[in-house]
Amino acid sequence: MDIKTLVLALALGNLSLCAALFFFEQERRRAGLAAASTTWGMAKQFQAVAWGLLYLRGTLPDFLTIPLANALLFTGFALDASALWEQAGRRVWRRYLLPALGAAIGVFTGAWLLDMPAAERIAIASLVIGFFFITGAAALGRGWSAGTLLRRYLVLSSLLLALAVMARGLLSALLPDGWSWVSPALIQGVGIAALYLMMLGSAFGYLLLTREKQQAELDRLEVVDALTDVPNRRGFYQTLTPWIALARRPGMPTSLIILNLDHFKRVNDNYGHPVGDKVLKAMVDVCKKQLRDSDLMGRLGGAEFAIQLPRTSLEDAIMVAERIRLAVAALPVKAEKAVINMTASLGVTTIRADDTTVSLFKRADEALQEAKQAGRNRVAEAQTGAGALEA
Repeated sequence: MDIKTLVLALALGNLSLCAALFFFEQERRRAGLAAASTTWGMAKQFQAVAWGLLYLRGTLPDFLTIPLANALLFTGFALDASALWEQAGRRVWRRYLLPALGAAIGVFTGAWLLDMPAAERIAIASLVIGFFFITGAAALGRGWSAGTLLRRYLVLSSLLLALAVMARGLLSALLPDGWSWVSPALIQGVGIAALYLMMLGSAFGYLLLTREKQQAELDRLEVVDALTDVPNRRGFYQTLTPWIALARRPGMPTSLIILNLDHFKRVNDNYGHPVGDKVLKAMVDVCKKQLRDSDLMGRLGGAEFAIQLPRTSLEDAIMVAERIRLAVAALPVKAEKAVINMTASLGVTTIRADDTTVSLFKRADEALQEAKQAGRNRVAEAQTGAGALEA
C-alpha cells in the first residue's frame, strides 16, 4: 500500500466514523438524552477533513493542502487528547492544549511561509502529532496502579507509536537521503504506518474505554443506591456477610442499626417526590457525620436504612443511634414552600454467633417496630436472647 492510499484510507475511515457518530447522536436526541463524546466527535471531524485535503495535494492549491490541512490535523489530535483528559475528569483544553495548538500551527505555518524544505516541515508536523498523542497517553496513565489492562495497553502502545512518528520526522530532516539500507521511502512508510495504527488505536481505544467506564458504572449501580450514593440492599448485604461469619469468633461484636424516617410518606404526598429525595439525601449526609470511617450505611428501600458498626458493643451502638436520632430531629430541610422537620425511629442489635442475615434483620426490625409502637422518634434495642455475644 503506497502513501497516498494510506492517506485516503485515513480520510475515509474518519469520515465513516463521523457518519456513524452523527446517526448515534441523532438517536440520542430523539430519546431525549444528552450528547455524548462531543469533543472526541469533533476530533474525528477535523481529522477527516484534514486527511481529505492531504489526499488532494497537487489537485487543490498548496495553502489548502499544506498549512490548512496540517492545522486541521493538529486540531484533531489536540481534541483527541482533550477528550481523554475529559474522560479522566479534567478539562485541560483551554488552559494547556489550546495554547500548545496555537503555537504548533504558528510554527508550521511560519515554516511554510518561509519556504523551508519539506523534510523540515514533516519533522515539525511529526513532533506536534507525537506531542499530542503523548499528552493523551498521560491522561490514560493517571492512576496507573489502579488502571485496567486495556488502559495500560493503550498507554504503552500510544507512547511507542508516538515515538515512531516523531522518529520518522526527525530522520526525514536529519537523514534526507536515508542511511545504509534504510531508504527515505522506508522511513516515510514506517512513519505513516505508525500514524495509521495510532489513528486506529485512538478510535477503538476511546470507544472501548467508554464502554468499560459505562460497564463499571452499571456494576456500581448494582450495589449502590443511585439517589443517596450509599450501598443498596444487595451491596449492604454483601458487605455485612463477612461480619456475620466473624461473629462466631470471640471478641468485640459488630452492631446493626435499622433506621426509618417517621411518616416519610406524608412528605412525598404533600410536597412531591423531588422534595422527598432531597430529605433522604440530607438525612444520609447528617447520619454519615455521626459515623466513623469504618462504619457503613446502606439503603434497604424507601425511607429505611441500615447502619453497620464494626467492633461496637450494644451499649455503644445505642449511643450512636441516639446521636443519629437527635441529629435527624435537628435537621431542617428547606423546600420551596416549607421547612420540613423529620424524626427517625431506630432499632439496634448485635450480630450473634448463630445469626444468619434473615435472623439478624428480623431481630433488628422487631426492635424498630417496638420504637415505632412506643411513639416513634426513639431508639429501641433488640431483646437479648440466648447465644448473644457479650461486649
